[in-house]
Amino acid sequence: MPRQEYRVHEYREPVKPRPAATILLLRDGEQGLEVLMTRRSMQASFAPGAYVFPGGALDPADQGEQAARLSRSRESQSGEQRAFTIAAIREAFEELGVLLAHLPDGSPAGQAHLDRLSRERDADFLEQIERHDMRLAVDRVWWLCHWITDPDLPKRFDARFFVAHMPPGQEPVADEGETFEPVWISPGDALRRHAEGSFSMIFPTIRTLGRLSAYPNAQAVIDACQGERPMWVSSPRGAHFKGQIERYSEHEPPYGELELVSPDGRLVHALDWQHEKAVPLMRHVLRLTAPNPGRMTGPGTNTYIIGEAGSGFLVIDPGPDLSVHVQRIAAIVGGDLKAILCTHAHPDHSPGAVELKALTGAPILGAPSGPNFRSEWQFTPDRTLVDGDTISVPGATLRVIHTPGHASNHLCFLLEEDGLLFSGDHINNGSTVVIDPPDGNMLDYLRALERLLTMPMQYILPAHGWVLGFAHDSIRQLIAHRLKREAKVLGAVRRSGGGTMDELVRLVYDDVDPVMHPVAKRSLFAHLEKLVADGAVLATQEGRWQPAG
Repeated sequence: MPRQEYRVHEYREPVKPRPAATILLLRDGEQGLEVLMTRRSMQASFAPGAYVFPGGALDPADQGEQAARLSRSRESQSGEQRAFTIAAIREAFEELGVLLAHLPDGSPAGQAHLDRLSRERDADFLEQIERHDMRLAVDRVWWLCHWITDPDLPKRFDARFFVAHMPPGQEPVADEGETFEPVWISPGDALRRHAEGSFSMIFPTIRTLGRLSAYPNAQAVIDACQGERPMWVSSPRGAHFKGQIERYSEHEPPYGELELVSPDGRLVHALDWQHEKAVPLMRHVLRLTAPNPGRMTGPGTNTYIIGEAGSGFLVIDPGPDLSVHVQRIAAIVGGDLKAILCTHAHPDHSPGAVELKALTGAPILGAPSGPNFRSEWQFTPDRTLVDGDTISVPGATLRVIHTPGHASNHLCFLLEEDGLLFSGDHINNGSTVVIDPPDGNMLDYLRALERLLTMPMQYILPAHGWVLGFAHDSIRQLIAHRLKREAKVLGAVRRSGGGTMDELVRLVYDDVDPVMHPVAKRSLFAHLEKLVADGAVLATQEGRWQPAG
């Protein structure tokens, strides 16, 4: 864990979330899947005026013996899951007059049975279920996902989202107190209307509908929830971006950076890319992004400055030969720069080291470029770093990790005290690293990723893009992506019966903008080289690639 005393902002305990449950009632409409939504009161203390799924806080009665006795559940449902499901069923009844219950003969309760029950505030829901000899249909409700309200908000919920088929023969009727205007709507239409500004929704609702839009009908959603576990768990985080407050889930690129800079979730960080001043990620870690944005560099090359004034600094990747950027680095470090570290010799990472050395007198450290590296980019450091070396300034120790693959001389640096990996181009956020033989090698790249899984780290600070959180999970996903692409390469070779590079790139990278195919061909060649080494593919003298055997 990063040290608390080195955090940029003092930690403040977020509001404790209140346990809650929400239910998505589903049906099949003319255009496919539809979900029942309702508008919250404009006087509501949480999400006033927003269209939501029915739901609310977990009550003590939902967890009691009576509720358990009046429920019919699956053996695989835990007691906790049953209690939250009962809360969701109760809320659907109270807010929209929808009853998920079984009659004594096992058939579903219909409108006639629903009409016998009172929705008045003083009416006891469970007592009415017992009096009419019904059982709550917990077994017909499935756990979809788990949302925990953003930690910066003053009112928070720890909410389980459930799904169920709309009971046949029933019609929703809003309580006209908390909820209004029940509407059946497809996920796609809800998202479109929200984008147009006519259908207000909060972040979890938007993201949940986005996931549901991939399913053709209600049963497909139910089938996807059979594992008795949430399909995803999320506690979003907010930040300032382009003049607005934006929210992000765990799988989105900015999330890790927000977690690192503001672990308590406060809105104290801006995600806008700018090049004039450094962004503090920790008290002793600054990021200054070079003004070289582009297709291959994203928002620009990230230079990292580690240390503190008076104690000494280390600079990782001073970037391209851009004097304005190098001078900004020099202005930050002053006369306290101890060393300039280069992850590798590509022209957007190391050329700025020469001018920075001239301005500060600090030595250039790294690994020399290999024999297959492009001659115009040759790199020879003042001091050669090898795997396992350490470079230190007070409060920060960087361990050198040799990570060949993108480049044969590629190094990553692990800030041991805080579990931060400065990954250079070995791992980027939001883009796939190009592997360019002969200096690049796919097998070396994958092996280096596997090795990084053994390292004690929590965050990855890449050369391009925001900080990545969930470091080991991110690496596993990257390995899985590469192996999935490799399988696609092998499948394309087999389907083509012996394709050329131009033919294969169109098959393998059909999900990539064709303008990027010339670059994609480099990684395609790296995959093919690995498959040849694995004995799965053969290269012919005619420039074709065919299945082995």
